[in-house]
Amino acid sequence: MAYNPKKHNRRSTRLKGYDYSSPGLYFVTICTYSRVCLFGEIADRKMILNRWGWIARDQWQKTETIRDNVTLDAFVIMPNHMHGIVQIVGPNNDVGAYRDTPLQNDTRQRNNDPEQQSEFRSPSQTLGAIIRGYKSAVTTKINKKRDATGRKVWQRNYHDHIIRDEPSLKRIRYYIVNNPNQWYENRHNPRNF
Repeated sequence: MAYNPKKHNRRSTRLKGYDYSSPGLYFVTICTYSRVCLFGEIADRKMILNRWGWIARDQWQKTETIRDNVTLDAFVIMPNHMHGIVQIVGPNNDVGAYRDTPLQNDTRQRNNDPEQQSEFRSPSQTLGAIIRGYKSAVTTKINKKRDATGRKVWQRNYHDHIIRDEPSLKRIRYYIVNNPNQWYENRHNPRNF
């Protein structure tokens, strides 16, 4: 299908020119498709996961064990979204393949530096690849259990925030941990749409 600007008008929410494979802390929010409350409910200001919520939780925790460049921090699965802090650790793997993924030639020009145009990097090291892998694993597992191949679980894309300092990290951790307590005022709560 040819590009049609009237139809294909998705705009990126990523910070232009930023290398999302670089080491750092990232706060992400991922919403369910149509913000359906798929993962459970809030009762007494606590999140009660249902079977789909447990899948979302377990797959998030597995992210750290299957990716050498990821450490997880605070996270919460909510009825129709999740929040988490992802830390990408270490330099880009420049001595061979990342796990079993072959290196690919990255021909994008970053920061207008011609020396970086042919840098080899594994696509699995970027924040986008980490989130895509998570969303795909959750979707596959949930749809297999509910016998609904191809059914959407997640909205397109995700929201990210680059955490730049310790006060910001503390504030975001507090927000994540207290998210179930704030559900009734939360903008993701369907009652508040």
